[in-house]
Amino acid sequence: MSKTANKKKPAAKSAAKPSSLGRPMLGSEILVAALEREGVDTIFAYPGGASMELHQALTRSKQIRTILPRHEQGGAFAAEGYARAIGKAGVCMGTSGPGATNLISGIADAYMDSIPLIVITGQVPQAMIGKGAFQETDFFGMTLPVVKHSYLVTDIADIPRIVKEAFHIAQTGRPGPVVIDFPKNIQQQRAQPVWSDKIDLPGYPPAPEADDVALNEVIGLIEKSERPVLYVGGGIISGEASAELLAFAEAAQIPVTTTIMGIGAFPEQHPLSLRWLGMHGCAYANWAVSGEFKQRTNPNDPMEKVADGADLLLAFGVRFDDRVTGKVEKFCEHGTIVHIDIDQSEHNKNKLVQLPIHSDVRHALRRLNAMIRRRPIQKKNSAWLQQIARWKTKGPLRYTAKEDVLSSLHMRDLLAGREQEAIMPQHVLEVLYELTAGEAIITTGVGQHQMWAGQWYQYKFPRQFLTSAGLGAMGYGYPAALGAKVARPDRQVVDIDGDGSFLMNVQELATARIEKIAAKAIILNNQHLGMVVQWEDSFYGGNRGHTYLGDPENMRAIYPDYVTICKGFGVPCERVFAKSELRAAIQRMLDSDQAYVLDVITPYTEHVLPFIPAGRTVADMIY
Repeated sequence: MSKTANKKKPAAKSAAKPSSLGRPMLGSEILVAALEREGVDTIFAYPGGASMELHQALTRSKQIRTILPRHEQGGAFAAEGYARAIGKAGVCMGTSGPGATNLISGIADAYMDSIPLIVITGQVPQAMIGKGAFQETDFFGMTLPVVKHSYLVTDIADIPRIVKEAFHIAQTGRPGPVVIDFPKNIQQQRAQPVWSDKIDLPGYPPAPEADDVALNEVIGLIEKSERPVLYVGGGIISGEASAELLAFAEAAQIPVTTTIMGIGAFPEQHPLSLRWLGMHGCAYANWAVSGEFKQRTNPNDPMEKVADGADLLLAFGVRFDDRVTGKVEKFCEHGTIVHIDIDQSEHNKNKLVQLPIHSDVRHALRRLNAMIRRRPIQKKNSAWLQQIARWKTKGPLRYTAKEDVLSSLHMRDLLAGREQEAIMPQHVLEVLYELTAGEAIITTGVGQHQMWAGQWYQYKFPRQFLTSAGLGAMGYGYPAALGAKVARPDRQVVDIDGDGSFLMNVQELATARIEKIAAKAIILNNQHLGMVVQWEDSFYGGNRGHTYLGDPENMRAIYPDYVTICKGFGVPCERVFAKSELRAAIQRMLDSDQAYVLDVITPYTEHVLPFIPAGRTVADMIY
């Protein structure tokens, strides 16, 4: 839903009491004061001609820390990392034209992953809008498909209302990004603001709550089920329902699998955890949902089912993403599906379900828990839990140091005669997990390293794994780590990145250095766009379509040289390529009280497994 702000609301204004009048202020000052009233303590903002009035006002704020990113995209991703880590809206700002358009990837990412984000952009003066003025874009129109709501400020008197509404919309219901486009002439006007705590948003209802009739039906389905599975996503985290989920799963003795967005919603070391499912999820999670098939040895072999999957799938706070379902009609093909979600538009959008329930998931789980306390479920699924245990034994995550790791020229030279010293990327995550006791907040770029970070670091709590899931935006990892570290200075924050993804926002090392943000980064450097290489090996006969990132004239060199790059930014960095050096290097990184980059050289020949090719089924899983 979107609207311009030129539709005044006399009723809301008349409701304000005289005591809510503020002193005369510039429009830019009113905006900053409105942000302060919403509890904003940090904004990631890059100045320009159409937003410099706002920056001048920010310099006078005693409450808001303004962090200068070195690129607007970095600022948007940092604001997202802040929001994901702490659970309240992140705020970013850019100037008009290219400054605003540089924010769009961050806005789209927040939209796909349902992250509360307030995006403020300067705009050319009203009299110049639509005339092709210098650095003018129709940012309101450009962002309509990827926002929850948009405002174009046309009246200085509307600023307090707009800001209050923007935060309410971004943080309630299904969270998402809200844009406030702010013409420069209104920033420069002066008025006496009218402050009000009231919000009047016709057509924006409070969070829906499932009635007990529908939830009793869920209980009845559980009691009849012999093979139930909880399939949960980011809605559990944004809905602050992790504690309720844990209580429900334990009371009903139902195994739990998550989406990538749902990682951390359920503790992964819990006996009922199946960890995450989908294209690169655990084999046993995929089997539990859709059944196990015999391993394919020949592409032309007919596949036979070995064991059935879930007969009841409780899908809570998920959207049946294609990276989870694969061939959607085969996903939990023979199970009854219950879908609880706060966004009714997600019901039956990707997967037809038997029982859609429109509800805030925390309310639904609380009511389900109350029902179970009154009448405990008569458990029938001991055989099912035994089958799950067998699957966990049969299909654990595993890797081996292959003999072909030295086919990488850079690895061959670095490790000549020391093949056993090659560092497998999965091992890096295992060591990091051990040295941080599983307590670090992990951010990622996008690619193979992202999947390994999800697989090999076991997550204990919500908002611990921060990644660009729906949009898959490379360059996300390190800016997000900066935002997360600002939000959670008490936590160790580590970006797990690839050499391709890290380079896309490498300039944010300057932000880390100047702002003294001690976010760490481990680069799993294989000199290639690893995930695309994996697909090339799987489907294109290994033909390389511009996926080599190194120097083709000297393939034995490591390029670019991140140690030298980081030195230029004033950030400590070291490179390791031998397994015997890894643990001490990671510990030095963790012990540092400032930003730190660890460049770990890994072979490009390693693939992420398990792997269900896009649009295929569990029967086609490579594990």
